[in-house]
Amino acid sequence: MTGNETPRGPVGPVDSSRIPRYAGPATFARLPRLDEVGRTDVAVIGVPFDSGVSYRPGARFGGNAIREASRLLRPYNPAQDASPFALAQVADGGDIAVNPFNINEAVETVEAAADDLIGTGARLMTLGGDHTIALPLLRSVAKKHGPVALLHFDAHLDTWDTYFGAEYTHGTPFRRAVEEGILDTSALSHVGIRGPLYGKQDLTDDEKMGFGIVTSADVYRRGADEVADQLRQRIGDRPLYISIDIDCLDPAHAPGTGTPEAGGMTSRELLEILRGLASCNLVSADVVEVAPAYDHAEITSVAASHTAYELTTIMSRQIAEARAK
Repeated sequence: MTGNETPRGPVGPVDSSRIPRYAGPATFARLPRLDEVGRTDVAVIGVPFDSGVSYRPGARFGGNAIREASRLLRPYNPAQDASPFALAQVADGGDIAVNPFNINEAVETVEAAADDLIGTGARLMTLGGDHTIALPLLRSVAKKHGPVALLHFDAHLDTWDTYFGAEYTHGTPFRRAVEEGILDTSALSHVGIRGPLYGKQDLTDDEKMGFGIVTSADVYRRGADEVADQLRQRIGDRPLYISIDIDCLDPAHAPGTGTPEAGGMTSRELLEILRGLASCNLVSADVVEVAPAYDHAEITSVAASHTAYELTTIMSRQIAEARAK
């Protein structure tokens, strides 16, 4: 750079006032591709994988469905008073191509790809895919930050031991993560839990791993602000990973998912809780289990795209604040 040049700011999304939202490639929020900007502060990546599901398949198509629904996102987020794509470079890193016939290999592939991206200094906003992918993503994040706090939004615990003898499934990632020592067990929380379990021992085992539970009924009775305050206190200033299974929402708000459960949160409640966590040190996040074959009018994909937008905004704000110091 010569003395006459000015530093280039982040490359933002396509201008939807000039190019219709339904035109052109469906990158997340119409952002540039990673290969177009060279490096990024937040990489939005897809993992088209659903070989770990135990009921309805189809989440392998979730990432692209979320991208399509994200065409309607705009560059200013009034809820957080921030323009996330101007505060930091955010780019769509495309998909991690994983083996659909070998779960162990797929887990290794996701971890290696995440290592490469995090190694450049990027934070990850991952679009699944089924919840199996949270384990390799957490492994990669922990290599940089050490054991991380985990905030897990889901209808289900996902701390079961095995399914049909398989250790890697969408119902087991967080038990594996605890066993591997990559989670800070003083700061683990589930939010949105509800529905029948295999037995009361499921809750006992989960508690022994260090998880606290905020049920969907708790959110309804106590409200989003009180729940967010409780979660902030539990997380503190620890590096935080947020993993969101879209089935934390009620089927009325997210019908397009593999294991729906009645009595879930509204999309408004989820978004408000996330906004209440804006002061937490969010190092990466995922939104998983969107299965568009069961969706109606993109209800689930729209909810997921706005969820990813709020998470991306939090990360972009924190990156900008760190640079300003």
